[in-house]
Amino acid sequence: MDIILRSNDPVALAFAQALLADSDIACVLLDQHTAALEGSIGAIPRRLCVADEDASEARDLLRAAGLVGVEG
Repeated sequence: MDIILRSNDPVALAFAQALLADSDIACVLLDQHTAALEGSIGAIPRRLCVADEDASEARDLLRAAGLVGVEG
């Protein structure tokens, strides 16, 4: 798994997940429960991950959609 996006913004994460799903790229959102437990102060960003073989395509897709700070 490769981390393609770290964010505390639930709207950006939902948008990224929808874009990936529309392109048939499976993704996993990590740390969502831990981030909620810490009180939403932004100390623990959620991580959006995809399979290693999909990472390049996923990053290109998210950059084209205007999601700045795409990891990699």
